[in-house]
Amino acid sequence: MPVHSQEIASPAVRGGGPPVQFFIPAAASLQERRPRTLKHGDTFCVFDHNGDALSGPGSPEGLFHRDTRHLSHLYLTVGGQRPLLLSSSLRDDNATLTCDLTNTDLYDHDRLAIAHDLIHVRRSRFLWQGSLHERMTVRNFDDVLHTVSLEIAFGADFADLFEVRGTSRARRGKIGSPIVNSDSIFLSYDGLDGRKRVTRISFSPPPAELSAGKVRFELDLQPQRTQTFFLRIDCNPADEDKAGLKPFFIAMRDARRALRTSSKRAASIISSNDIFNEMVQRSMSDLYMLVTDTAEGPYPYAGIPWFSTVFGRDALITALETLWLDPAIANGVLRHLSANQATEFDPIADAEPGKILHEVRYGEMAELKEVPFRRYYGSVDATPLFVILAGEYFKRTGDLETIRSIWPNIRAALDWIVEHGDRDGDGFVEYGRQTHEGLINQGWKDSQDSIFHADGSLATGPIALAEVQAYAYGAFMAAAELCRKLGERPRAVALTARAVALQKNFDIAFYDEELETYVLALDGSKRPCRVRTSNAGHVLLTGLALPGRAAAVVRTLLSGTSFPGWGIRTVASTEARYNPMSYHNGSIWPHDNALIGIGMARYGLKREAAKILEGLFAAASYIDLRRLPELICGFPRRRAQGPTFYPVACAPQAWAAAAPLSLIQSCLGILFDPIEAQVTFDEPVLPTFLDEVILRNLSIPKGTIDVAIRRSRENVVVDVLDRKGDVKILTAA
Repeated sequence: MPVHSQEIASPAVRGGGPPVQFFIPAAASLQERRPRTLKHGDTFCVFDHNGDALSGPGSPEGLFHRDTRHLSHLYLTVGGQRPLLLSSSLRDDNATLTCDLTNTDLYDHDRLAIAHDLIHVRRSRFLWQGSLHERMTVRNFDDVLHTVSLEIAFGADFADLFEVRGTSRARRGKIGSPIVNSDSIFLSYDGLDGRKRVTRISFSPPPAELSAGKVRFELDLQPQRTQTFFLRIDCNPADEDKAGLKPFFIAMRDARRALRTSSKRAASIISSNDIFNEMVQRSMSDLYMLVTDTAEGPYPYAGIPWFSTVFGRDALITALETLWLDPAIANGVLRHLSANQATEFDPIADAEPGKILHEVRYGEMAELKEVPFRRYYGSVDATPLFVILAGEYFKRTGDLETIRSIWPNIRAALDWIVEHGDRDGDGFVEYGRQTHEGLINQGWKDSQDSIFHADGSLATGPIALAEVQAYAYGAFMAAAELCRKLGERPRAVALTARAVALQKNFDIAFYDEELETYVLALDGSKRPCRVRTSNAGHVLLTGLALPGRAAAVVRTLLSGTSFPGWGIRTVASTEARYNPMSYHNGSIWPHDNALIGIGMARYGLKREAAKILEGLFAAASYIDLRRLPELICGFPRRRAQGPTFYPVACAPQAWAAAAPLSLIQSCLGILFDPIEAQVTFDEPVLPTFLDEVILRNLSIPKGTIDVAIRRSRENVVVDVLDRKGDVKILTAA
């Protein structure tokens, strides 16, 4: 994956390394729980539909801050019984979670004291600046007074995220003694890394009883009247007094304003299909919930629950997918990754000068190097993708100032590709981990069994992946264009020559006439891994594929063995290690399909890209909240049935959320020329389920446009609805 969850069928997990070291247990099935999630900054939470966090083996629920679980248990009872769920919903913008509950039959010994469905409880909560805010309203719908005891049990295990995911630890720090006040409690943990982590839980008004693990409110509920109280959970509060804390409604206002401010930068998409509109709305909301403000700008964290942190590859791909809608994300990603680029050798971190970051972790286990991801550089593709994004960002915005500011980083990345990426001097970029703790496979398919030969035997390194050569080619071509803009013409000529040589040699080494596609990889002995995979589709992304090869590659990708109706499988069903329930060997990943869609559009195959969008849309129409997860199983699509879910797939996931947005651009052939202030719709195609798409606030440096793309019999026409500034619109039929 992108360095994400790890396939539960495999002994090696996401973090790579020795078998079982970072295993995600099957007991933590997110699909079974279908949790409700919120995120802001470095804090996220996972709750069940009642709004509770139920502790226990394998539970992923709780409140997390910087890779530590600050609240592991939260359990509400009314009259000693768990209330019944009425509904559980997220706002369309993901700002607030609302859970509506009601009482069961409540007894006083053998006497029915309160019949069911008379007491309504509404829990409304949101995250803001490291704190969880909750308002609880309790209403009596009976015509007589009722006295109700409302209790919340709570606890904090301060588990490291990797512990929550299943990693065992020989030693842990010390849980501190709770400090109980009249209206608040402090829970703490002294870590082995020398850091003290604190959770403060505050209540307003003060409860009738507050102890180390429980709070109780005694409510005298008048007929048809409501009582309200507030709960706030702070992660690592700056001090122990609550002076200056914002009230619930002020914090809610600030949180919603922040979401609106960030998301209003983007162009909006409205279509003739209401379900697709819901899908787009959820994608946009998930994307901007995951976008985190860093010192260098907005940065999309990878996904919840396991990857709510900085990942290089994921953010780079997310930025590419959303560049047409919101270039500010790409700007933030480029600047943040430049600021964290490797400058020296560090084998434990798989770091080499010029290499782009793969993952950052802040938890105790990372600080103690129990896992190698404190600041980890073990991905082979993030570095060329960084250069590609820089080139695409300039083509989209014309922002040469930003390119100049990160030009030393771009050059360092190019040097890494040539000097360290090409480990044996054959012109291809290979990977191999520097220690046994690092990731075994360092492409986006990072499961330990994802790179294999036709007979199913695992490939040994150094391994040259097909898609990584495409990224290297794209990096050389992008950098050559930037060199020309910056007046470095000799370097531009050299980079172009290197790209041309790579294209020629790649076609000879990787194209397989019998398979009618590109092989998955070359192993350490330069033996081709003759396997039909989605990796071949990425070769189209940057133009590495010779024009005469594209049609055959796409035909193979869309054949019945690779395209089961929901999207393109990672591995075709004909291959030795095919398993539709695996993480990387037969599953379907939205971002993978989106990148292939960009490549199809590049070679003029937009109807084929539309087929991918149709498949992902069909899947989303069956999924809760219309939210595309990290991946789904690769079983064939069946009439009147939805997709099969992958048990530990993250949702939301940034590059999955961005996938349908990217495919819209691919289908419509949207191209930008910021120098000429021109937007082109190059042979636009609408998928079969859409008759119209309206884009509003589509920006270019000299203005914005609103356009409608409509089906007109066999053609697609583009109408300009509004124009601000000197923006030209071109269409190519």
